[in-house]
Amino acid sequence: QVQLVESGGGSVQSGGSLRLSCAASGATYSSYSMGWFRQAPGKEREGVATIGTNLSTKYANSVKGRFTISRDNAKNTLYLQMNSLKPEDTALYYCAACNRCQWWLLDETDFGYWGQGTQVTVSS
Repeated sequence: QVQLVESGGGSVQSGGSLRLSCAASGATYSSYSMGWFRQAPGKEREGVATIGTNLSTKYANSVKGRFTISRDNAKNTLYLQMNSLKPEDTALYYCAACNRCQWWLLDETDFGYWGQGTQVTVSS
């Protein structure tokens, strides 16, 4: 199993940037595909970006060109660089992991391991 802890959330004005981190422990991190998901108040959780074990990536259309997902297997850490933030990016952001899954579908049901979430608030 893998344990995940997110950090880096906060409040920022529209157009600003934040970098989220997700520290993994308890398993061979490099063997897991990873992803970032988010849930805004009153909405369902949605996929933001995912990255496979081969470092291929997939993004939701709403963040493409603004967000970048990356991973450092030596540090067992996943990142999400968020630029040009918009108020509609306000949500609780979750880190997730899956093994032998269809990570490119951005479907939360493929991911079996989750962090507790970190809040991102973007004001206009």
